[in-house]
Amino acid sequence: MTTATIETSTPTVRVGIIGVGGRGVGCFGKLLKEHTGVQLTALADPNMPRLEGARETLGGSADLYTDVNAMLHETKLDGVVITTPDFTHADTVIAALRAGIKHVLVDKPLATTTQGCLEVVKAMEETGGQVAIGFNLRHAPLLARIKDILSNGDIGKLMLAENREFYNGGRTYMARWNRKYAWSGGLWIHKGSHDFDIFNWWNEDGIPTRVFASAGLNALRPDEIPFDVEEGKPVGPTCSECAYYDICPDRSDMGKSNLFNESTAAKDGYHKDLCIYTSDKDVHDNGIATVEYDNNVRISHMECFVSNFDDRSYTIVGDRGVLEAHLKDPTKVLFRPRWGEDKVIDVPQPREGGHGGADPSLVDNLVQAMRGENAKLSGVRDGIRAVAVGQAAEISWRENRAVDISELVDLHDPRLNI
Repeated sequence: MTTATIETSTPTVRVGIIGVGGRGVGCFGKLLKEHTGVQLTALADPNMPRLEGARETLGGSADLYTDVNAMLHETKLDGVVITTPDFTHADTVIAALRAGIKHVLVDKPLATTTQGCLEVVKAMEETGGQVAIGFNLRHAPLLARIKDILSNGDIGKLMLAENREFYNGGRTYMARWNRKYAWSGGLWIHKGSHDFDIFNWWNEDGIPTRVFASAGLNALRPDEIPFDVEEGKPVGPTCSECAYYDICPDRSDMGKSNLFNESTAAKDGYHKDLCIYTSDKDVHDNGIATVEYDNNVRISHMECFVSNFDDRSYTIVGDRGVLEAHLKDPTKVLFRPRWGEDKVIDVPQPREGGHGGADPSLVDNLVQAMRGENAKLSGVRDGIRAVAVGQAAEISWRENRAVDISELVDLHDPRLNI
């Protein structure tokens, strides 16, 4: 009797990365290369020296393309990861969908405006492709545990939530493309979309309706340089060229990697180590945003990019108790019931990897989705809600007024629940 052979091997998925900066290479590229059953097939970026540096960093023999459309149409891919500057996200996602790519993951934000998000929705409807957003914080064990606690009703009905984010590395935004509102949508979108998404996720029964934000550039500007500047001896323009490199407490070597260096800058004029004090910029280095929801919930998000430490600290208030947590200590949540004694809720130790193990989990789920398996990925519904809040916050602090989300988009539109 002949016995049929059963195929048990996992099919290999072919992935392309568009945009080979630090996130594209250091996070997604590295993790995909290490993932069983994944072939990193192609890399695309308009800067060939950077592409060559990316392939050297990652190893392997990925095809290199300076033309995104050429990569999308000439290479057989099961999915693409997009880590280009934020203002290009919507157009790049749409190009991938129209090229027939079925699985697209774009690092947050989905777009820099709600209009850009709506254009992605239209392309999805026309092509049938799937788009996921790189909201990696949803994969952080601490924040997922808080989600479970809220879903279980342990603190009663959610009333208030706040987080205070101190990001030492955020000052480097002023050295990079992120410093320009036109390129990033502003830091309430580029950075804040992470945090607004978490609040939207936790408050699953509510839709954001109104935003007020206040922000400013207090520290990272020319009149706040933290050392004496000699007459006739200017600061910058980059750290690698600066006459004060040896004494500046904020000096950076970001312009000395195989992705960003003199060779890559000669190709496109982009420097990653501009002086954070003297660079041209129109974003904030600190601010507070408050958001109202249609289910009588309010949240507050503070971000500060001039601290000497990194942390996100959370307070979540229900009508039956309060939760307190810190990403700096991701193994516990303090539960303070309205009636009774405080107790500590343990959280599993996060796995190794970026953002407290969240990045590897995000990539795991992306690979599962490309294989047709069940996966936990944020979708366009989540992406457009976070962008709507971030865009409203940008308008609010720049125009000094509260902004209704309905000015930007109708989040009750059933087409957006995808």
